[in-house]
Amino acid sequence: MTRTRTPDRPAEEAGSETGAGPSLLYLLKRTELVVRARLEDVLKPAGVTALQYTALTVLERHDGISAAQLARDSFVTAQSMADMVRALENRGLVRREPNPSNRREKVILLADAGRRLLADYAEPARLLERRMVAELGPADVQRFRDALKSAHRALS
Repeated sequence: MTRTRTPDRPAEEAGSETGAGPSLLYLLKRTELVVRARLEDVLKPAGVTALQYTALTVLERHDGISAAQLARDSFVTAQSMADMVRALENRGLVRREPNPSNRREKVILLADAGRRLLADYAEPARLLERRMVAELGPADVQRFRDALKSAHRALS
């Protein structure tokens, strides 16, 4: 049974399933939320959300994919991605073109303005990541990265 937070119980203990401290699920979610909030702060001048930035970074690595694949790789629903692509396209950050292997299907491509935005915000995003792991040494950062990949594989 998961305990709820009470006024006499610090936030660090909320979500704990045992006396050993917060559950891993709670810690992951709490970290995800603070990372997203800080990334939103970083991206505010660009006028893009953390989810839109994620989609742009996916396209940077896998340009010319379908909206359905972009949605899966960006962790959003197909409907949310359709709305997001429309918004990004209206801003000139992405473009849609016919799929060369299936003219009825469209692929999403990163536009030059999208590439510039990613270039402009690459360093601030790296600084945020470095801040997140500032208390870890290089070996611990690699172990953390490996542990996150392993956890993802186990649940995929």
